[in-house]
Amino acid sequence: MKSNTKMRLPAPFMRGFLSTASTALNGLAALTALIVLVAVAACLDGGPLLRAQVSSRFVGTITAIGGSTLTVKTDAGDIRQFAVPSTAAIKRISPGQKDLSTADTIQFSDLDTGDRVLVKLDPAAPGPESQAIQIIAVKQADLVRKQEQEREDWQRRGIGGLVKRVDAASGVIVLTSGAGPLAKTITVHTTKATVLKRYAPASVRFDEAQPAPIDAIHPGDQLRARGSRSETGTDIDAEEIVSGGFRNISGTILSIDPANSAIAVKDLITKKQVTIHLTADAQMRRLPDRMALMLASVLKGNAGSPGKTGGAAQSANGGGAADQRRGGEPGGQGRSPGGDLQQVLSRAPVIGLSDLKKGEAVMLVSTQGETEVTAITLLAGVEPLLEAPAGRDLLSNWSMDTGGAAEASAQ
Repeated sequence: MKSNTKMRLPAPFMRGFLSTASTALNGLAALTALIVLVAVAACLDGGPLLRAQVSSRFVGTITAIGGSTLTVKTDAGDIRQFAVPSTAAIKRISPGQKDLSTADTIQFSDLDTGDRVLVKLDPAAPGPESQAIQIIAVKQADLVRKQEQEREDWQRRGIGGLVKRVDAASGVIVLTSGAGPLAKTITVHTTKATVLKRYAPASVRFDEAQPAPIDAIHPGDQLRARGSRSETGTDIDAEEIVSGGFRNISGTILSIDPANSAIAVKDLITKKQVTIHLTADAQMRRLPDRMALMLASVLKGNAGSPGKTGGAAQSANGGGAADQRRGGEPGGQGRSPGGDLQQVLSRAPVIGLSDLKKGEAVMLVSTQGETEVTAITLLAGVEPLLEAPAGRDLLSNWSMDTGGAAEASAQ
């Protein structure tokens, strides 16, 4: 006897799915949510036709366009090539948009390499060549614009540091931020509406961070929160949090391997050699000499009280007055209390692998690992900082690419 009972998914699963879909922040999340929705429907219905449609859908990035043919690299790493007939429905949505009823109709000629697409193939197409029946696209330019807006918002309303304590019951996370005289305690308040994400193991990509409960956050983790900050900058009502376990390394460069985009560093703490892989996602900057000397003086406690160090740190970059004219950090003051080292370091010049030199000192935050790691943030020009005991902790709250590089959502 065949059972007519349809499979039902547990209510917590459905609530979790709906929560994840509703908080999708970029085109990748929105397109993926569409596929998951179809997959859930297939599980509930069990119909063979719907299952066939699910198998003919995929998400990826356009890598080539030739005539009326598209080549897409899927998120699973496959290369799919298919024809796009004039009858195919092509829609354009904005990053984060989930309602297709308001999507714009575009032409095949409007598609470009680098665009993110959700493709539905026609299961009834004649001949051996695959044909698209529907394409939903997120333009690469829109993704870049969205990522830039998110990055600016994380810098403007974000705060971060090392996790000191987690109270999952109350939703409170206590952080320590800064170093030496600049050190301060930050209390992060979360609610059920707070989006909690955690970096995937060995990943340095913000777009690969996955939803995770608050009890996945542990003391010693690095954490960034975005939301409404208090005037003192010591409390934040978090709208979004991303966390992860990383490693801080300070040392001198022993060798540089341009062919493999890597450097060998002698860790000043462990006295062991570590191979540092530098990907395109790594944030690499160099402190100008004056800025490095000024920060070292602040960290040694030679620049006045913590409440006055913000101006000293900013003057190291010559930008204090301009920052005050812009209103400074959230809270309406010309500079953040105690100095916002994130903002100071973020103004240091960007460098590449070719700018590094054998024998110079670097400070970095990386993925976990004993002998090989991948850099998240690397700072050169740090010799004066290493003379200050607190200097080695300078990057503890300036490590994670929140809001991401523009390419993060485009791949």
